[in-house]
Amino acid sequence: MPSVTPWIAEYLWVAGQNTYSDLRSKYKTMTTVSIEKAALMDMPVWNFDGSSTGQHRGHNTEIVIRPVALFPHPFIENAKAVLAECYYPEGDVERCNTRKIASDIFAAHKEEEPMFGLEQEYFIYKNGKPFMWPENGYPAPQGNYYCGNGTQVTGRELALEHYQACLRTGLKISGVNAEVAPSQWEFQIGPCIGVEQGDHMIMARWIYQKIAEKYGLEINYEPKPIKGDWNGSGCHMNFSTKAMREDGGLEVIKAACERLGKTFLEDVKFYGGNNIERMTGAHETSKLSEFTYGIGTRHTSVRIGNDVAKNGKGYFEDRRPASNIDPYIATARLFSSSLGYEGPSTSHLEPQPWWDALAAEVARSAAK
Repeated sequence: MPSVTPWIAEYLWVAGQNTYSDLRSKYKTMTTVSIEKAALMDMPVWNFDGSSTGQHRGHNTEIVIRPVALFPHPFIENAKAVLAECYYPEGDVERCNTRKIASDIFAAHKEEEPMFGLEQEYFIYKNGKPFMWPENGYPAPQGNYYCGNGTQVTGRELALEHYQACLRTGLKISGVNAEVAPSQWEFQIGPCIGVEQGDHMIMARWIYQKIAEKYGLEINYEPKPIKGDWNGSGCHMNFSTKAMREDGGLEVIKAACERLGKTFLEDVKFYGGNNIERMTGAHETSKLSEFTYGIGTRHTSVRIGNDVAKNGKGYFEDRRPASNIDPYIATARLFSSSLGYEGPSTSHLEPQPWWDALAAEVARSAAK
């Protein structure tokens, strides 16, 4: 039997804290199959010490990682990147494994062909503040940074290095642009079908962690990292189903928006932590305490594009999600609420203090 040249498989997974900065990985030497012939089915189930990531339960600290997607490695030549899900040794789904929740929901309604495109905004940080901002005070006010070119724009080299690395990995990254504030950028992942959207977003975030690590930087996904007259960071979700993309789809889109108007108070709980600081009605946002939609609008909860209205079919953009969303559970919730299906429940979330405050605000508005 001919020998196999050893190669590297880097397994990565979502750990217990979040889906953007708590992405863990470790390396495994592969000798059972060549890197040229390696497929997902060839990647063995592995494990790690859950007591070191806060994911274990009881005295058995082992967490099992099962491969779910295989990618070219963006940084190591003789390597593959292996995205994996977490399970307890007994076979139960690990409590932070939201991918399994989303995968089951999409699989139950695969005939809908849910398609997503996510717009991931973020700030580049160094030493606890935005990269290249003045040591004291603030840079010039917003206005010249969005899609800008020139010395006022900072972080372009990092954003483009990330872009190229995502392309090398085979991710469905559709674009990059400078955002409204200095050192704020955006990359877009999609279009993707179903759970693939979450997979490609997690991979893109993991790649950025690697690049930032190299330069001693941080990718900040807080919804409102800079208080005052500065834009926050969102992760707008563009969404459609097969019926929305076909003739007559505009009416299907409007029906979905009407459903979202009935579930918005629960839906926004799946749209990121501390999002209430960002969704104030200012800085191109709507109020989190109400649901609105319109044609070509950017101050509403949902925007239906002018081209969609003209063509009578297409997609809509949910502008509420924050930059720190869990892309698995957020896309599954939008899909379910839009179509009236049973979706993820809040039992999968850590309760947030602002939930009660938001509910009280909605109640006051309804009483007027």
